[in-house]
Amino acid sequence: MGHSYRDLIVWQKAIGMVTEIYKGTHNFPREEVYGLTSQLRRSAVSVASNIAEGQGRLSKKEFRQFLGQARGSLIEMETQIVIAGNLGYLSQENTGLLMDRSGEVSRLLHRLIESLTPASEPTGN
Repeated sequence: MGHSYRDLIVWQKAIGMVTEIYKGTHNFPREEVYGLTSQLRRSAVSVASNIAEGQGRLSKKEFRQFLGQARGSLIEMETQIVIAGNLGYLSQENTGLLMDRSGEVSRLLHRLIESLTPASEPTGN
C-alpha cells in the first residue's frame, strides 16, 4: 500500500482531534480521571491508532477492517463527548468544537473506506 499512515489526511486530522480531546478533558473533575476522562482519551487515541495500524496491513480488506474499528471508536468518543457536555464537564462551545472535529474525521474515514471497498460490496451505511 506504499505510503506512510502519516501521509493520510484522516490520520493527521485524527491526531489533531486527540490533542483537542486531551485539552478538553484537562479540567474534568478529579473523580473522573479513571472514568470519563480516561474513556474519552482512549477512544480518541484508538481512532488514530486504528487508522495507522490498518494502513500498515498487507491488504485493502484488512485496512478497511481497521478503518471500521476506527469509526466505531469515533462513535464511542462522540457519545462520551455528549455525556461530558450534559454533565457540564465541557462547555457548549467546546462540545461543539469536538463534535465538529469528529464529524470531519468521520467524513474522511467514510470516503477512505468507500475508496477501498469493491464496487460490488456496500460500505455499510
